[in-house]
Amino acid sequence: MSTTIKIRGLNQYYGKKQALKDVNLTIETGMFGLLGRNGAGKTTLMKVLATLLPKSEGQVSVCGKNIARAQEIRRITGYLPQEFSMYPNMSVYEAMDYLGVLSGLSRPQRKERIPELLKRVNLQYDKRKKVKALSGGMKRRLGIAQAILHDPKVLIVDEPTAGLDPEERVRFRNLLCEIAEERIVILSTHIVGDIEATCENIAVLDAGEIIYTGTVSELTRMAEGRVFQTEISKKELEELKKQCIVTSMLTLGNNVMVRFLAEEKPFAGAKSCEAGVEDAYMYLMQERGGEDVCSYSSL
Repeated sequence: MSTTIKIRGLNQYYGKKQALKDVNLTIETGMFGLLGRNGAGKTTLMKVLATLLPKSEGQVSVCGKNIARAQEIRRITGYLPQEFSMYPNMSVYEAMDYLGVLSGLSRPQRKERIPELLKRVNLQYDKRKKVKALSGGMKRRLGIAQAILHDPKVLIVDEPTAGLDPEERVRFRNLLCEIAEERIVILSTHIVGDIEATCENIAVLDAGEIIYTGTVSELTRMAEGRVFQTEISKKELEELKKQCIVTSMLTLGNNVMVRFLAEEKPFAGAKSCEAGVEDAYMYLMQERGGEDVCSYSSL
């Protein structure tokens, strides 16, 4: 079975509103990042791929199967939605066992697979704990365990690290990377750091349209020579922000160390910096708006 997702000419409508516009993507084994601001259409695309939302127009296949064959697609797909909740009064093991029954796993299969998965997501010592007593990060890890309980070829996770503390976010990202060694994992997020830390191939979605698809390194190169840093006063900062895209700021007493985008060095005190993924993403979104990155004349 080919482990590939192919999307051609996908359009999605909610009444008269068009949520996805002529989306074309090919996704292979490994981590694939879908990046975009809130409301860009990421969740709509995820729901179409998970067969939770019938497509309006276009062609979509998952591992060689037409998306219209919903039951067959669901057998090879795992899905972790942005808002995840499950059986709060059950224990972790009971919830996994019940979901295993719903997935059609036999009792011997469940007895073998559930302990393995709980260990993989570091919940083996919490199997008797009630689901409602788990922390946010533990619930997300349990969500991953249930999503791969039936050993799917494709795992779709929608905004999985939102609200997690830094330590749990790193743990969760590492877990996704391990899982992606053997299947497609689609990570949908508006957090650039999650993409930078986990994905080689990405697509950027804006207002329902794919505005970039390729590697993270190729995206970063788009901002090369356009990222600068300088230390300025807070008064000067306000003027800079009116004319440039500021990507980061660090207060240093009465001054501010600021990182910003510009087509060329705008003034003597600005120092060129190596571009990062966040810089490139901001540059791409600014170009999408059709405005100059920076037209600063003096400082």
